[in-house]
This record gives sequence, C-alpha cells and structure tokens, in this order.
Amino acid sequence: MKEIPGRSVEKNAQIVQLTELAKRAHKVIALTGAGISVDSGIPAFRGNQGLWEKYDPTEYAHIEAFLRDPGKVWVMLAEMDLAVSKAKPNAAHYALAHLEQVSSFSSVITQNVDNLHQRAGSSRVIEFHGNTQRLKCLSCNRLYGKDHVSLAVLPPRCTCGGVLKPDAVFFGEAIPWEANLQASQEAESCDLILVVGTSAVVAPASSIPFMAKRNGATVVEINLEPTMLTDTVADLSIMRSATEVLPELVEELRNVSP
Repeated sequence: MKEIPGRSVEKNAQIVQLTELAKRAHKVIALTGAGISVDSGIPAFRGNQGLWEKYDPTEYAHIEAFLRDPGKVWVMLAEMDLAVSKAKPNAAHYALAHLEQVSSFSSVITQNVDNLHQRAGSSRVIEFHGNTQRLKCLSCNRLYGKDHVSLAVLPPRCTCGGVLKPDAVFFGEAIPWEANLQASQEAESCDLILVVGTSAVVAPASSIPFMAKRNGATVVEINLEPTMLTDTVADLSIMRSATEVLPELVEELRNVSP
C-alpha cells in the first residue's frame, strides 16, 4: 500500500518528539483506558462496537442495577469475563512494562479491570477501577480469586450465601481510597504523562491529566481519534494505535540509552 505523502515523516517526527520528552523527564507515568486493550480482543465500552451499544450502562453498569437484579447484570459480566479470559497482553502493554527499563517510568494508572498490565510485567499498577479477577461477597466481604468461582449458575454466591460481585467499581460507587490517593500523588509529581486509549470523559479519572498539567507536566495522548484532551491540555496528540507507538518509543529510547 502506498504511503500517504508526508505521513511517515509526521509519524517519525512525533516519535522523535515523544522520545525527547521521555529522555528529559524525571518521572513518567501513564493513564490507560479501554482502548489499549482492544487489540487484545477486549471490546471497548464506547464507540460503534462498544459494550454499551449492546448493554445499556444504566441497566447493567450501575451499582443500583446490580443490587436490584444481580443475576441480570451477571449475564453481561459473564460475557465480558469470557472475552477477558481469552485476552493476552499486547505490544502496548509490554511496551509500558519495558519503559521501566529505559526511562524514568514510575507507574501505570489504569481504568481497566482486565489485569493485562500486571500480566505484561508492569511493576506498579494503580487499579483505579479495581480488578475483575477478584470477586467480593456483598454480605461478608470475603474475597475470591475469579478462577476459584464457578459461573455456571448466576449470580455466583459466597459460602455464606451472599452474592458475589466483581471487585471493580460500578457507576455509583466510589473509587477505592488508596488508588485515588496514589493516582493523585503520581499525577502531581510527574513531569510527563502518557494518556493511552482513553476518551477521558469518565470522572474522576478524566481529571488526572488536568491535575498533571496544573503541576507542570507535559501531556501526551496516544489515541486513534481526538478526545476532550486534544484541544485542552494535550501538548502532543498522536492519533495512532498504541501497539505501534509505544514499542517505537521503547526502541528509540533503547537506541539512545548509554
């Protein structure tokens, strides 16, 4: 396929610019959203093929909906679990883990609940919205590993008889206090934040790039399409797949490392 004139030059220029920013930064962090896991086979929540096109989030993703009819919500959760269980970390997940070796990379703050950053080897993952690999009893608060719970009958239940819920944040629930605190501390102390695969519309995660910007950080977004960050706080917007951009960044940093 013929290259669009000027396109490869623009790509290279952006990677060079990103590499220079990463080289100079004393602390780099990333904020990731559903878009980074699409190439792993996990559907995004928004967009034409998004999960919310099939399931109304007010009926399936709000904590009140879960408490009202957990069996109904678990139908959607079981479908999502099937996709997540088949998924493997992709090149973008691995690249973020490798950034720890070639830059001053500190942490991944992820809105995702799929555990793929951990599986890729990132050493510090702040789970802003929890993790579906854990299930929590709503009655006695006991935690289970997902692989130790059968989904043959929905909703799954604890040995005490209580309903099990993924240890993830539904709409209407508060962000875990410790995750919120850690994310804020990282955003306030970094000088480069990579915002990867997120539409940046869901609060309070959407405030993290703005928090970083207010404290002097450079904001780089890597996304396939413009977001609310593009014309507000983004210093560099790279409209390409993270599975291309992040490995290229790692490679460039390796080439310039002493």
